[in-house]
Amino acid sequence: MTTRRNRISTVEQLMQANLVPASSANHLEQVAAKYSVAISPAMQAAMLAEDGTSVSRQFVPTELELVHHPSELSDPIGDSSHSPVPGMTHRYPDRALLMPLLVCPVYCRFCFRREVVGQDTGLLSREALGRAFDYIRSQPGIWEVILTGGDPGILSPKRLNYILAELERIEHVQNLRIHTRVPVVAPEHVTKEFCDALVRNTPVWVVIHVNSAEELSGEAKEALAMMNRCGIPLLSQTVLLRGVNDTAEQLESLFRELVRNRVRPYYLHQLDLASGTGHFRVPIEEGQALMRQLRGNVSGLCLPQYMLDIPGGRGKVPIDVGMIERMQDAWIVESPLGGRHQYIEPSPW
Repeated sequence: MTTRRNRISTVEQLMQANLVPASSANHLEQVAAKYSVAISPAMQAAMLAEDGTSVSRQFVPTELELVHHPSELSDPIGDSSHSPVPGMTHRYPDRALLMPLLVCPVYCRFCFRREVVGQDTGLLSREALGRAFDYIRSQPGIWEVILTGGDPGILSPKRLNYILAELERIEHVQNLRIHTRVPVVAPEHVTKEFCDALVRNTPVWVVIHVNSAEELSGEAKEALAMMNRCGIPLLSQTVLLRGVNDTAEQLESLFRELVRNRVRPYYLHQLDLASGTGHFRVPIEEGQALMRQLRGNVSGLCLPQYMLDIPGGRGKVPIDVGMIERMQDAWIVESPLGGRHQYIEPSPW
């Protein structure tokens, strides 16, 4: 896994870097005890830029994380209830998630897995990976396997190559996907060996999590260019966040910059109902209004789908148009897996 050298990972280090005041130490120690802290050197540098607030807000902990809304959940998208074997989630008929580790180079303050990532490595052993591969072999309907976590991008090229090679040997798995922040938050990890591990006969799509144009440093763009030169198709996913990207101008800047770097915007996620994330929440109606402002003003190539992950593992639905309606104090959404479900949205901060 990539080095942890020079990461900020304690409240004391946050204070030494002048990222938090000493007066907040007691509250932040409570936050750090529950939700892991890590800020990579690349993101530390981005915080010093002119518009670094959009980066700082994503990674610097705040005592607001101790505020819990009754509708917030420890497992907002139902990972655990759809886990047939350790390290796997299987919600959709044709695709499954494989989580080979539970650590990241940075810890987002809004992460939907924030209660399980970072507490230990969560690194699946060779035996546990074998059981996951056996499960995938037993399910001929699984067409696609998505590596997530934690961040699979910090696996060593050797281990990443092993996992992808084993998945390639399963005949009915026809597509592979990797969800990662590494090219942006730890671009030094994108090496020739890393890229070589991703170049395979079975298509490997890399989906990069990025929320603001300020995260796309020169080094990040070089990492993306290296992946592009190797023929690795790149998509992006973004979480709609208060104070980070909740204006049409911020989203437009991000999506245009991604396309300039040959990354196709894929999903704009409505924030999941993870505990202690209320200060980030943008109401759905505001998100829909933002999408209306963008639509027609930017190339369709720059427009992701605006998505809601229905709590409890009932699947994702697009919510910028159709499949969602207001009914009294709740939203009613239609699941792609069948049925209509109530979604009660917390009041914004």
